[in-house]
Amino acid sequence: MTSPLAGSASALGLVLATLGLAGCAAHTPSSGVAGNVDPARQAILAARARSNAAIAAHDTAAIAREWMPDVHVVSSASAQNAGADANAASMAAAFARRPDTKWVRTPVRVRVFDAWQVASEEGEWVGTWTEPDGPVRISGTYLAQWRTLRGAWRIQAEVFVPVRCEGGAFCATHP
Repeated sequence: MTSPLAGSASALGLVLATLGLAGCAAHTPSSGVAGNVDPARQAILAARARSNAAIAAHDTAAIAREWMPDVHVVSSASAQNAGADANAASMAAAFARRPDTKWVRTPVRVRVFDAWQVASEEGEWVGTWTEPDGPVRISGTYLAQWRTLRGAWRIQAEVFVPVRCEGGAFCATHP
């Protein structure tokens, strides 16, 4: 995501506070991904799988269908975008700049607070692409807040935190 959001400090605070609320309000103490048959969790996991498939296909319209219209995203490079259109445009620019870009989000835990129709997804992500000096592989953790919109689970906010970067000049300095 390449364009910073005006007022980024307050926007980041709002995103992190909102995501924190989703995480602490889970209705079960342990809500791992494996073996769970909760319909809300299954719907969120299916939506994440659709999002990953859309990213692999560089289909920004399909990616945007998994977001709330007012989605907030903080990228691994700390860029912030608000709104589905701005985030789709940012992803389209990244795909055009690096045609072999791949990003995969892997859920580790999904917790749902049914009373408020909100959920927290924690996971790990990996991004790969090729820079002029060679391949890049960056990975980390993420947190997503999900809410229902007209009966469907949609992403309201995502924060991606890098914890490892391998490959050339890109990894040597903060983008």
